Amino acid sequence: MKMEKISISEVKINLIKPQEGLIGFASLVINESIYLSGIGVYRKFGTNDFRLTYPTKKDGFNLFHPITKEVSKQIEEAIFQVVKTVMSKVYDRYNNINV
Repeated sequence: MKMEKISISEVKINLIKPQEGLIGFASLVINESIYLSGIGVYRKFGTNDFRLTYPTKKDGFNLFHPITKEVSKQIEEAIFQVVKTVMSKVYDRYNNINV
C-alpha cells in the first residue's frame, strides 16, 4: 500500500518546566480533520535532539500513535521544526539576543 503524504497543520507547543527530559506538549491537526494533543516532547539526554511520546492510559493502552515510519517521521519533522523555533525564541528572550 502506497502512503500519501499527510497534511499537518496548526502545530502548537506548550512548554513546561523541564522534568526528566520532558520539556512540553504538542498538538496538531492532520488532514484538516483530526486533532491530536498531549504528545510529549522530550529533549534527548546530552544532546539538542528531541523525541516524542504519545498519550497512553494508566493501564498502558495507547490512545493514538503513528502506525507507519513514514507518518511518524512527518509528525516528528512538523513538531520538531516548531519546537526549535520556540526554543530559539525562549533562548533569545532570556539572553537578550535579537530582542
